[in-house]
Amino acid sequence: MAVKTDIKIGIQKNKKGEILIGQFKASELAEKYGTPLLVYNEQVIRNIMQQYVSGFEKYYPQGRAVYAGKAFLSRTICRIADEEGLGLDVVSGGEIYTALKAGFPADKMIFHGNNKLPQELEMGVKAGIGLFVIDNEEEIDELRKKAAEFGKRVDALIRIAPGIDVDTHKYIKTGSEDSKFGISLKSDRIFDILEKMADDEFVNIRGFHAHIGSQIKNGDSYSELIRKVFLFFDRIRDKLGLIYEVLDLGGGVGIDTMGNLNVSISDLISQLAAIVKEEAKKFDYPLPEIIMEPGRSIAGPAGITLYRAGYSKKTPSGKKYISVDGGMTDNIRPALYEAAYEAHVDGKSDSEEKETITIAGKCCESGDIVIEDARIHPVESGDIVAVPATGAYTYSMSSNYNGIPRPAVVLINGDKDNLIIKRESYADLISRDIVPENY
Repeated sequence: MAVKTDIKIGIQKNKKGEILIGQFKASELAEKYGTPLLVYNEQVIRNIMQQYVSGFEKYYPQGRAVYAGKAFLSRTICRIADEEGLGLDVVSGGEIYTALKAGFPADKMIFHGNNKLPQELEMGVKAGIGLFVIDNEEEIDELRKKAAEFGKRVDALIRIAPGIDVDTHKYIKTGSEDSKFGISLKSDRIFDILEKMADDEFVNIRGFHAHIGSQIKNGDSYSELIRKVFLFFDRIRDKLGLIYEVLDLGGGVGIDTMGNLNVSISDLISQLAAIVKEEAKKFDYPLPEIIMEPGRSIAGPAGITLYRAGYSKKTPSGKKYISVDGGMTDNIRPALYEAAYEAHVDGKSDSEEKETITIAGKCCESGDIVIEDARIHPVESGDIVAVPATGAYTYSMSSNYNGIPRPAVVLINGDKDNLIIKRESYADLISRDIVPENY
């Protein structure tokens, strides 16, 4: 597969200082669809998906990529992922429903979650989900019950907590021994579980899943994980005589504030493939299928949020604020994770002087800060402010706090712009609000 290398990520400007997203002026999109507005570049999405697919084709044909829908999910994105040959990682009944309504094949889905509800497991079993990722021992019993009820034998992975600490925010570390996710490798209980489930009539344990965290800066943590899992594979074989065929490494590839990936996807897959082959040879173990679950590294670089500037103020100490018409309701990550972003002002050339301005959201919360002390061109009320690299974990974590409607989402591709999620209205906010007859 030939992958294009000239796809532009992040903010581009013309000679007038106007922000361009693909072939579109940001001001034109803002005028047509309103703000806040989340704009995705379809060419970026497809290009990064293709890099994962081609990387596996070149370096490890036994591997595959599965898009992590939690980063951003819509029916359109599901169809793009399917067209590009990716599977889909889902974590709830709602995500399964969205994917099925998009026509995404259930057998290409992997169902995650540390507390899958009985009705969600039933939904997955009935739909024919390809892989269930079991998080804990109690879930095994519930999944067996649902599989038996419908006369099926389902394939599953067991999520393990490998005890690997990565350099990232504590809220997005997922591989430590005390994580809420998975079964610790420190406990011998996992061997009892595997022995019990060997040749089970309703659940076929095919291998293991181990996600270590997000915003990972290089392949070293993955390499450590692979080595640790092969030691685990060897112990299982020695103790139980069992061989497993799947290793799911999760996602976690990080991006910078312009959306550039922290690592080359091709180089990463090459590195991981080499280590898997090395470990398999060392332990005389069959090469497993390798799965990666990219989410942020696909959706993040493709998304740019457009805000319109409102009021400004200067405090007695000299701190300057500019408020925008969005904030933590469309991007909770700065408040939740102290996530860093950068901003660009439409219509300002790069030769103009910059100043330090804190970009504040409109919610009634002191913590609703989009960017603290941003170095940007002077902003006036009515200006369009663009924040790149906002495609992941923004809309999917959005809320109606303070009665604020969720923004519209637009997908651009060449000279085409398509609305893929409508802006919520005030009527939408009360559409499920019921007033009893006696009130």
